[in-house]
Amino acid sequence: MLTFDLSITWRELEKRLARTTSPRQRRMLQTVIDHGKAEAAASVDGLMATLCADPQYHFWSGGHDRGPKGHAAVRGFYENFVAGGEGFFESRKSRIVVDDDTVVTETELRQLVPGAVAARRGYAIPDPDGHYLVFARTVILWPFNEAGELMGEDSYGSSDTSAFERVPAEQLPAEYVAMLRGIGLVGELDRIQG
Repeated sequence: MLTFDLSITWRELEKRLARTTSPRQRRMLQTVIDHGKAEAAASVDGLMATLCADPQYHFWSGGHDRGPKGHAAVRGFYENFVAGGEGFFESRKSRIVVDDDTVVTETELRQLVPGAVAARRGYAIPDPDGHYLVFARTVILWPFNEAGELMGEDSYGSSDTSAFERVPAEQLPAEYVAMLRGIGLVGELDRIQG
């Protein structure tokens, strides 16, 4: 059975929070932690609650920004994120930098996704009904405004779309299967008992 620990996403941030003394920086770190927990819980409302009224996302890859802009677009992005089964990942923070304006995280991402998600991202997967481990390295700048509200994400990422692993249905983590069943994505999971 494949094992995952979604709390890896915020564990290093909590350690950084514990040794941070600035009240503003502590609030900022807590917001990023809350954001990661809302992603793991597949809570669109929880995610939106961590953001300012007019969030701006910048997803930089290949010289292009593909991030959503504005409340409605960001909410739509997260609704699709949850509905597509994209919230099952470990985001291991190898570096965290904090000042009064920005939290910066350098991340090694390990994510389990349905085949449709992997294919949409450009992976040459053999079966769109399968489930795949994919990997990425990202740097995210989490900018905060004067009021201490998270204004969005500025993300720079790199992934090798030829590097993936198919995970047999019987080895999928129970939490992943439950997540997919909860959002109505079953595919080959129909063969799994329980």
